[in-house]
Amino acid sequence: MLGLGPHASFIIAAYAVTFVVVAALTAATIADDRKQRRLLADLERRGITRRSAANPRPAAKPTVSRTASEKGSA
Repeated sequence: MLGLGPHASFIIAAYAVTFVVVAALTAATIADDRKQRRLLADLERRGITRRSAANPRPAAKPTVSRTASEKGSA
């Protein structure tokens, strides 16, 4: 059986379980995405908008004006 040796059934079962789990997680993620999009569309249809859409944040300013190497040379 594909040269898997005496543990072929265990290896195939492990791959099968992994495939089922990954497929279930993918399906759950897609279903949740669709649900969240429907809820968001419903809120927007009722006139409730996102705060971020009303007033976008300004670009962040850097908090460090000089690097450590520049401080040492000053």
